[in-house]
Amino acid sequence: MIRLCFVCAGNICRSPTGEGVMRALVADAGLEESIAVESAGTVGWHTDAPPDRRSAAEARRRGIALVGGARQFRAADFRAFDYVLALDAANASDLRRIAPDADADARVHLLRTFDPAGPDPIDGLDVPDPYYGGADGFARVFDLIDAACRGLLVHLEATTPGLRS
Repeated sequence: MIRLCFVCAGNICRSPTGEGVMRALVADAGLEESIAVESAGTVGWHTDAPPDRRSAAEARRRGIALVGGARQFRAADFRAFDYVLALDAANASDLRRIAPDADADARVHLLRTFDPAGPDPIDGLDVPDPYYGGADGFARVFDLIDAACRGLLVHLEATTPGLRS
């Protein structure tokens, strides 16, 4: 089983969107028994809160449900996940700061490194935080996450022997 954890700051906008998109892609590919997906935040601001209503609305508009409550990523979580997918460079830095060893540090990836379109001209490899913006920001974030998750699934299928067996 490959275990993925999407991580943003508060675990209410970007990382639940990543979790929801990836769960849907994994289900569509028939890989639920091979790939597990979760999300967390680098801080505990919103512990147990549901996904932001604007993120949930954008996902719902596209046929994806965002579920669960926010939680904080802890150093001990590195043992549970093969890929810790940071939504931006600041979150990746925060994760690397709590990584207990080099193996844990190597599990941290910027999600958008898996986007076949490459870096965005405005945000580079970051998925921008839409929290303080309007609905168009949530739509853009969904698009960026969707593209990167599709690339991540292709990567996992190409690099994991027996994934489909």
